[in-house]
Amino acid sequence: MADDQGCDGEPGAGDSASKDTVDAKPDRSSFIPSLFSKKKKNDSGQSVKTTRDRASSYQYNMNFEKVGKCIIINNKNFDKVTGMGVRNGTDKDAEALFKCFRNLGFDVVVYNDCSCAKMQDLLKQASEEDHTNSACFACILLSHGEENLIYGKDGVTPIKDLTAHFRGDRCRTLLEKPKLFFIQACRGTELDDGVQADSGPINDTDANPRYKIPVEADFLFAYSTVPGYYSWRSPGRGSWFVQALCSILDEHGKDLEIMQILTRVNNRVARHFESHSDDPHFHEKKQIPCVVSMLTKELYFCQ
Repeated sequence: MADDQGCDGEPGAGDSASKDTVDAKPDRSSFIPSLFSKKKKNDSGQSVKTTRDRASSYQYNMNFEKVGKCIIINNKNFDKVTGMGVRNGTDKDAEALFKCFRNLGFDVVVYNDCSCAKMQDLLKQASEEDHTNSACFACILLSHGEENLIYGKDGVTPIKDLTAHFRGDRCRTLLEKPKLFFIQACRGTELDDGVQADSGPINDTDANPRYKIPVEADFLFAYSTVPGYYSWRSPGRGSWFVQALCSILDEHGKDLEIMQILTRVNNRVARHFESHSDDPHFHEKKQIPCVVSMLTKELYFCQ
């Protein structure tokens, strides 16, 4: 599943649908059910938890009125002062993600070509909404980037400043609920040459006491690439990461746990994509996504 490729702002690049590009070049599981559906009682008459009860205590509760809100920020065009090129192919990503997350039950809203201030305002406002009747929250950022930074149309802003609005001490109605961030952007300018692997053919295939919760708990960050590296995108097909993410979510989004899903995304990106470019420097390059999880339970979108 190799794509032809180029790099934004690099020789040999182009806007043709057959050329891949990168998202920034700055100028500078399931559990085994119990055999019994009812709780057993011991000799004293007290209720004893079944295997299923114990397993469910390690899963996020998704039995809410709504799955939750999903915000997609799709930045394609950038002010000249940023030095960033047009992100051809990102509209395909946004469209695919909209359909995919809507199919999972999310209320999806897409915002295009947002400034840094606009991104901050959107996420701050979202964090101030009442999520009492929602099971979780998701945000997808599609843009150019650098390590720990994401581009608005007019410049860069720290990713942490965007996500911090949803900390447990700032967004109480999402406390102990999963907050998911998917980030399609470069995290540096290194290139992955890959290494030959002789691994055979690839097959697709009781009462709760009061307690404190760390303010950074229950976040998950799914990055399109590892720190320091480029992230690849095909103007004709969309980014490698989003193509793989949507494909796996469409196949298994309603039956696999989120880390199982993202592990399969890693596998697909790593094994099914390779760049092709007229510029030898950007030819036959690879990519591996990166997941950073502070989730405290297993997450299944459907229970």
